Amino acid sequence: MITKEEIFQAVATVIDPEVGFNLVEMGLIYDAEANEAGKAIVTMTLSTRACPLHQMIVQWVKEAVEKIDAIDECEVNLVWEPVWNITMADDNVQKALGG
Repeated sequence: MITKEEIFQAVATVIDPEVGFNLVEMGLIYDAEANEAGKAIVTMTLSTRACPLHQMIVQWVKEAVEKIDAIDECEVNLVWEPVWNITMADDNVQKALGG
């Protein structure tokens, strides 16, 4: 069975083009799980509701997770609570973005 960590590793290949950091280190990925039938669910947010790349980023996450051998389908659950803020990002991201 695919672990949360394996899904996070796949999502870490998705870079937010506006800031140049991956979605995991940005703190935008809240949770991930997969069932034995090969379906993954990723719960995530975006740095802002007005993100111009909203649809593309969601699609990139789906595609990254679906590259995992045992995953046939990925559903992205986009949430706005809790609201993302810079303190949710890794230290290196906070320093780079002035957090």
